[in-house]
Amino acid sequence: MTRLLVLARGLNVGGRNTVAMAKWRTSLEALGFTGVATYINSGNVLLDSTDSAATVKKRIDADLAENFAIHDEKVKVLVLTRGQLKKVIENRPTGFGDEPKKYHSDAIFLMGVSTSDAMAVFNPREGVDTIWPGDGVIYSRRLSAERTKSRLSAIMSSPLYTSMTIRSWSTTMKLWDLMND
Repeated sequence: MTRLLVLARGLNVGGRNTVAMAKWRTSLEALGFTGVATYINSGNVLLDSTDSAATVKKRIDADLAENFAIHDEKVKVLVLTRGQLKKVIENRPTGFGDEPKKYHSDAIFLMGVSTSDAMAVFNPREGVDTIWPGDGVIYSRRLSAERTKSRLSAIMSSPLYTSMTIRSWSTTMKLWDLMND
């Protein structure tokens, strides 16, 4: 069995594509996944499977369409192994996430888009936003005192935004802890 992290993009946002996490957990268990646990209501699932991450993704995509009538192309699923999430955490920029009172830090996970293509849609505001490329992720930090001046929300107008799912650094770290419990 391999422990996997499922990050769903576009579920339970703005009243659209609503999926109750308890119902989804039951549905995933019915598919034969074990150790299924959800974290907060934004599509974070941990599970154990003997299938590859790619196969798990296909099975979950089919489950969302069949059992929850989710056919929105904006809803996507990313499945990460423990090693992939570990790499995101270990390769973070120096100091990233270490000052949560001063900075809002996010991991922007990429889904089927290259880091270089994704980086091109960002337009960080000097003195407010800082971004760094990673392997399958973009690290984004906003100065908390100036966050209303951040340009992070401008990425939402890009067609590539549908190939990204954002988790706060604190959520990312909590998911890491849960993966290792």
